[in-house]
Amino acid sequence: QVQLVESGGGLAQAGGSRTLSCTVSGSNFVIQKMGWYRQGHAKERELAASMLTGGPTSYGNSVKDRYTVSTDFAKNIVDLQMNSLKTEDTAVHYCHVQIADTNSYLRRDYWGKGTQVTVSL
Repeated sequence: QVQLVESGGGLAQAGGSRTLSCTVSGSNFVIQKMGWYRQGHAKERELAASMLTGGPTSYGNSVKDRYTVSTDFAKNIVDLQMNSLKTEDTAVHYCHVQIADTNSYLRRDYWGKGTQVTVSL
């Protein structure tokens, strides 16, 4: 069983910064991709940032140049540094990981419970 624990959500002022962190635990898996998605009120879930193991990083258009994802694949940690925050960044941010099961070799996606980030003027 894979578990994701998120931290770092909360209140921020417009123009400010905040950092989210997610730790992945469990056994019998290899991480292939880690990152963050977000979902604003009455909006669809969208990509914030995602990084492939040893591969490129992808950012959502709305956060590009403001959000930075960093990963430690040895420790199974993915952080999201959010700068120049805007009120429209208010959303539940979800940690996401795609793993390969070392027993079945199947790929599976797992999500954290989500952490709220609220940006005010």
